[in-house]
Amino acid sequence: MALTLTTRRRVAKTDMNLPVLGFGAAHLGELYGKVDEADSRATLEGAWDAGVRYYDTAPWYGRGLSEHRLGGFLRTRPRDEFQITDKVGRYLVRPKDPRTFDGAPWAGGLKFEVVFDYSYDGFMRAYAELLQRLGLDTVDALIVHDLDAAYHSPEQFARHKKDLQTTGIKALEELKNAGDIKAIGMGINTTEALEKIATLVDLDFCLVAMPYTLLEQGSLHTGMATCIQRGVSVIVGAPFASGILVTGSGSNAKYGYANAAPEVQAKVRGIEAVAKAHNVGLPAAALQFVLAHPAVVSVIPGAKDPREVRENIASLQAPIPAGFWSDLKAQNLIDPDSPVPEGN
Repeated sequence: MALTLTTRRRVAKTDMNLPVLGFGAAHLGELYGKVDEADSRATLEGAWDAGVRYYDTAPWYGRGLSEHRLGGFLRTRPRDEFQITDKVGRYLVRPKDPRTFDGAPWAGGLKFEVVFDYSYDGFMRAYAELLQRLGLDTVDALIVHDLDAAYHSPEQFARHKKDLQTTGIKALEELKNAGDIKAIGMGINTTEALEKIATLVDLDFCLVAMPYTLLEQGSLHTGMATCIQRGVSVIVGAPFASGILVTGSGSNAKYGYANAAPEVQAKVRGIEAVAKAHNVGLPAAALQFVLAHPAVVSVIPGAKDPREVRENIASLQAPIPAGFWSDLKAQNLIDPDSPVPEGN
């Protein structure tokens, strides 16, 4: 069946149904470059006018800036007409000296330091504060964010995992049982984390960034398969692999939030050649590929202007012939066992 903005899929066994295409608001936090207020507002208005009704943000995105911008827009819209997910695991504090504060890796954003905390009190503090930044009194789901070895020392990582398992998850379960949120998720950045960290607690869904894209299917028979076995849904948070599946190969192409390595560039060139032969757009292939996996309920690409929003919607609905997918598999450019869309 052809996908549209009105196509919805149910998140696990919850009563939350998400559109297959949402809006990832990391760019509003000024990820790769500064975004002025007028452009931010125009992007959000363009997304809404185009029919986008699911939005995702986090305290980390621009150190609160993304939440302020997204919430400032959404609070002017009827609450029953949109869905929003946000994240816990970090809360924000004033730095000792805002004048010399380095906000990296954000190009702009706000001058707030982050504190990691995966305990009951930490989650509840993060939840209360994010509602205030959004200017909303509810979010539809909360996501445990960046419980990843890359972000923490070994000692911190062990402590954070223990906090999540012993008290943090209780906070999320309380909020869900009370009806304050509809679902509990976890943000995942690596194949290993999808297999080993996402299984530490009971979840309704995983927000998967890099482990499953048109460029990377290493998690297909491990973490993604485990999600199906556990009845855990997946939202794909970085369908363009942080940039290269939109821009294509080239000297400035980004992969995994850094400059793309030569081997990644080479693989993209191979996909580009097949796409050209079948007259298929690379972004369309990237979006529709991940949505073909049976665990995936939604995909949330970012956009920095209304044009990119419209392009994402067009990519969702663009026709892609079956021969394109079979050629990718024949050339070992995607895993031969990867679920792919039906040709159209």
